[in-house]
Amino acid sequence: MELPSRPRGDELLKPGEMLDLRHRLRNVTPPHDLCAVVACAFDHRTRMLPFIFSDTRMVPAGVRAVGSALVDSGIEKVRIVLQQWNKRFDASRMKIDGRVPDLFCVSSMSMHGQQAMRMIRDACRIDPSRRPLIIAGGSQAVYEPHRFFSNDPTQPASADVVVTGEEYVMLSLLEAVLSVKVASESMRSAFYRARDQGALDDIPGLVYPMLDRNALPEKLIDTGIQRLLGDLDELPDPVAGYALLETPGRSPLLANQALPANRIRRYSPISSIVLTYGCKFACQYCPIPAYNQRKHRLKSGERIAQEMHRLNATYGLKYYFGADDNFFNDHQRTLDIVTQLADSDLTHNGKPLHQRIRWHTEVTVHDTLKMRDHLPLIRKSGCRGLWLGVEDMTATLVKKGQSEDKTIEAFKLLVEAGICPNPMMMHHDSQPLYSRGSNYGILNQVSQLRKAGAMSLQVLMLVPALGSGLYNETYDSGQAFDAVAGRPVERWMHDGNYVIASHAKRPWVKQVNIWLAYMMFYNPINLARALWNHRGPLGDRPAAMQLVGMIGLTQNIRRTFGWMLRLATGRFKRATAPPTSAICLRSPDGTSASHAPRDAPTKPTVVPITLNQTPLQIATADQ
Repeated sequence: MELPSRPRGDELLKPGEMLDLRHRLRNVTPPHDLCAVVACAFDHRTRMLPFIFSDTRMVPAGVRAVGSALVDSGIEKVRIVLQQWNKRFDASRMKIDGRVPDLFCVSSMSMHGQQAMRMIRDACRIDPSRRPLIIAGGSQAVYEPHRFFSNDPTQPASADVVVTGEEYVMLSLLEAVLSVKVASESMRSAFYRARDQGALDDIPGLVYPMLDRNALPEKLIDTGIQRLLGDLDELPDPVAGYALLETPGRSPLLANQALPANRIRRYSPISSIVLTYGCKFACQYCPIPAYNQRKHRLKSGERIAQEMHRLNATYGLKYYFGADDNFFNDHQRTLDIVTQLADSDLTHNGKPLHQRIRWHTEVTVHDTLKMRDHLPLIRKSGCRGLWLGVEDMTATLVKKGQSEDKTIEAFKLLVEAGICPNPMMMHHDSQPLYSRGSNYGILNQVSQLRKAGAMSLQVLMLVPALGSGLYNETYDSGQAFDAVAGRPVERWMHDGNYVIASHAKRPWVKQVNIWLAYMMFYNPINLARALWNHRGPLGDRPAAMQLVGMIGLTQNIRRTFGWMLRLATGRFKRATAPPTSAICLRSPDGTSASHAPRDAPTKPTVVPITLNQTPLQIATADQ
């Protein structure tokens, strides 16, 4: 379900709070000589369109941000491990400079959650006296923090604490733990002492267990919804994160040194970069507005230009993808950013910034049309591609100011400006494969978008999205599958490529429809057309994307073919309610927890009473 918001006026940190916290930590951490490993969980079964190839060629912004924040706080020994590159990494054997790290941070999306828990179980194999403080984070932690804790005696491994917020929450946790830590004490031991003293209760954005540190958790304390950083210029410099990357390889052990600077561009030619957060639309299938508490946050154009300049000068990085929800959300602020990038006087090897960078990000059709007069300036700033959340050209599924005519117009305007339009589509139960006399069918829309100049295509099936307004409804209505032909629906299948929620009588047809939509777009005929028109405004980029798409499509069909057969021949077991937590979540004062899933249990409290001189035990709800 959607995350609740903090009280009005208390959603954002006060200006300067992040800067003050970073300054305080730099004065506190050096004497403790801490070291940390930050791991990004990745399930290789999710390697399909539309993210094939880019999923391993772009270091995620989240783990880089965590690493940069730790280094900025005075922790010099930090290593970032990507399971995309280090599939055999063994957390039970990790060492930096011959010592077990003090902190082990695991970041995970929901579809990579199984791999995250595997790493946590590995880390828990370390002797308790030497075990690092295990901190879980990422988007899964934001919506399902309870999944990082286990009450199963056969698999008792759990994280010590989950961060359900951004960098400020993690750094506040670090400050609270260091405030009670003594010289010879481990970070894990200090964490539990800080917990027992109540030092964590006033840090919004944490979930941690009660009871003994080595016991199965029976109750989780949820300190509430985080306060968001409003001015993204206060974030630590992301450039430092690249210097912390573990060298790609097959060894389960960490290398003696991080990936050299001159090899970073080879493994990660695309750099993810935070530009803005938030979107003014409130689509029921999308968790973004609720996560941002209906706020729009951004970096200044000057700060963005400085970051791109340093990343380019230090590592030779040229291509950037903005981690935006809707870059055109605020038109004037967008203009401030692109003007700064286009006119920046930052040079390297005699070239201005806009000639050294190429960046891409996400926008909407509605806002693209509003920015039509400024598209030449946006291209001059280095923009070469925009991903547009079209979802459904006819606005039947969702209305975001788009229509058939407006969508086609926006795509043609972008092509004329030399900016590649990349549509993101959603296939759903009521949408046919093809429709006569209208563009409602998915093939009709794909054909229209290709003719309008679309360079690439994303087609995903509508699935239960954590944190969205439709999440509970999808399960309550019986639309979501629990298992098909005896095979359970696992978390890694929630990437939109698998049909795991449908009221259609023949859901296997929906699975095939996704293949056919991709085939209509990525095929040898369209490759030939792209090669013939390579002198057009978009150059040879469409031809390159056709090759990538055709290769990726073979992977999609290979991975989902078996699931399609199950949908066609097997029986369905439908879910009757959304997943919940087997462990009670409560706030520090005993009231309902902000991150508790619906129908989560309350912890029974045993109250002794005496009746007719006979002792009795009565279980009551823990309120």
